[in-house]
Amino acid sequence: CGQDSNSVVFQLQADRFAGAEWSDPVNLGPVVNSSANDVNAALSPDEHAMYFVSNRPGSLGLTDIWASHRQCLECPWEAPQNLGAPINSTAQDASPTLSADGRLLFFFSGRPGGGGLDIYVSQRIGTSAAGDVWGPPINLAPDVNTAGAEQGVHYSREGGTPTAGLYFNRIGPSGTGDIFHVFIDNDGMPLGPAVLLPELSDPLTLDQKVTVRNDGLELFLSRLRAGTVGDFDIWRFRRQTPQDPWSDPARQGAPLNTGDLDSQPSLSRDGRTLIFASNRAGSVGGNDLWMTTRTPSGQ
Repeated sequence: CGQDSNSVVFQLQADRFAGAEWSDPVNLGPVVNSSANDVNAALSPDEHAMYFVSNRPGSLGLTDIWASHRQCLECPWEAPQNLGAPINSTAQDASPTLSADGRLLFFFSGRPGGGGLDIYVSQRIGTSAAGDVWGPPINLAPDVNTAGAEQGVHYSREGGTPTAGLYFNRIGPSGTGDIFHVFIDNDGMPLGPAVLLPELSDPLTLDQKVTVRNDGLELFLSRLRAGTVGDFDIWRFRRQTPQDPWSDPARQGAPLNTGDLDSQPSLSRDGRTLIFASNRAGSVGGNDLWMTTRTPSGQ
C-alpha cells in the first residue's frame, strides 16, 4: 500500500507543471550582469542569494565565484560580491551549487593540488555582513576526481531520499563529455565511486550541466547534440518516480532556446524558476544570466 501511495504522490507532482509555459526570459540586468562573462548560477535554498561565475574586474583568477543577495523574493538583486579566498583562487573556480540546507558549497577548481579541474566542497563556518563565511575547500578525491576535468557540478537530494548526490560532467568512455553521479554523506564526501549515467549521456557530443527539481521528477540538461538549434541548447527529461529511468530528452523550444548559446540551467528547488546563461539578443556582456518563471497547473 505504501508503494502505491507514493506512486500517486509522485504522479501528482509530475503533473504540477503539465501545460505550464515558461515566461519570456528576463535579463538580470546591469547590477548582476557585466560586460564580462556572467554564467553558471545557483540559488540558495531560500532563494535570497544567487551564486554565479564571472571573469569581471575584481576577480582573483581566470573565473571567480560571486554572490548577489536580495532581501525578499520580489526584491531586486544587490551588487554582487566576490567570495574571495579560500573559495576563489588564482586559477579557474566555477560551477557553484549548494546543499539543501545551505551548509555545503560545491564547485570545481583548477587550483594547485588537484588533477586538472577537480570538484571541491567547503563547509559554511559562519556569517558576516557580506554573507556566508566558507571554510577551506576539500578535494573530493579519487572517487570523483581524476587527472582530467570534472565540471558542471550540481547537488541534488531527490524525492525526499535520505542520501544526496552530485551530478557532474567528465570525459566518458566515448571520449566526449558525459554525465556522472555520486552519492555523498552529510559532509559532502563521496560514499563510493562516481558512475556514468548513460541515459543522460550522448556518446557523440558534449553533455554539459544538469539541474534537477527537488522531487526528482524533472531534469534539465544543456548539451550539444543532433537537433540543437543554437550553440548549446537546454533539453528536458522527465520520469514518474525517482526510481524510474529518465525519459528520452526533449529539446525545449522558445522562449528557452534560441539560435544563440543557451546553457547551464539552474532550477529552483520548487521548479518555478529557471536561471541560465545566454548570449542572445539583449545581453550586455559576452554571456549574461537570464531568468524565466512558470506557474504550476491550477494556480
